[in-house]
Amino acid sequence: MKKSIFFKAGIYLLLLLMILSGCSSSEGTSGEEKSESGTKKLVIAEPVHLIGYLPLYAAIREGFFEEEGLEVEVITATGGAHVTSVVSGDAWGNIGGPESNQMANTGNSDPIVSVVNVVNRANVYLMADTEQTITDTSKESLAEYLKGKTIAAGRFGGSPNLLTRWLLMDVGLDPEKDVKLEEPADASAVVSLVESGQADIANGAEPQITEGINKDVWAEPFYSFASLGDYPYSVLSVKKSTIEEDPETVNSFVSAVMKGLKLIDEDHELALEILKQEFPSTSEDSLQASLDRAYADSLWSKDGFITEEALAKPMEVVEKTGVYTNGYSYDELIDMQFVEALSQ
Repeated sequence: MKKSIFFKAGIYLLLLLMILSGCSSSEGTSGEEKSESGTKKLVIAEPVHLIGYLPLYAAIREGFFEEEGLEVEVITATGGAHVTSVVSGDAWGNIGGPESNQMANTGNSDPIVSVVNVVNRANVYLMADTEQTITDTSKESLAEYLKGKTIAAGRFGGSPNLLTRWLLMDVGLDPEKDVKLEEPADASAVVSLVESGQADIANGAEPQITEGINKDVWAEPFYSFASLGDYPYSVLSVKKSTIEEDPETVNSFVSAVMKGLKLIDEDHELALEILKQEFPSTSEDSLQASLDRAYADSLWSKDGFITEEALAKPMEVVEKTGVYTNGYSYDELIDMQFVEALSQ
């Protein structure tokens, strides 16, 4: 049986789980409760603990949420559970791609809506083992270079995987026929796959990029999806009912996040200190390299806005790869009222 059949079946299964979670959402919690200090405690689900989410971590560690009367706990929910946990009510909100929210919104009477942008670039890069190099990244050259390669592409259906599939299709290749895709659930496994010779190319982000460079597994990335420009790769989102029933809390939450965005943009030294606290097992050199790349590529949103033009890019990726083809509405998926009010 062709792999594409498994791919579609897996996506349909994920959608079914999301829909079923939505059907039982009234029985779950709201991901919100009162803490012992009297502040309102909110749970935010993340798909992985990621350097890209630094503004959120900064808002927690620097007390910006506390200033707003909130206490925010971040939980890591892998395999798409960062979305379904919001649908079921186990989390108040999530951080991740708006396209994942859109897929979960299918058949859901209480859709997930994005309220503030965090990562405004597609934070994915392609690296090749040190014996393979390419300098010309035109579509023709990329197609010739990538054809026949084994690519460590990450989890089936995850954003790095879909972006890699999209690029292959964009340069005229068939992801199922012209390359071999290794798709480990653990994002950190891409380094070992190339190091062991099981893959020629890997996609990934920091700190995996610097880790691979330091181990002489690969050189600097030969392709950066950040080159796509404004791209809401990771946004913070909540249920529509939360916006309607408790706009004050959403406004306070967005306010703290925007303070986090501002801090990371302006204070690079403090950004490194926060990273060291969040990733204590990662070397300072790797964290500094991660920050340098993030600032060079304008990784983080400066104003929290998600534009229609930017949203169209991840939605094109899921449509072109066949993961989601039912369309979307910007006004139903994105709500910038809080960002706009706080920006005045």
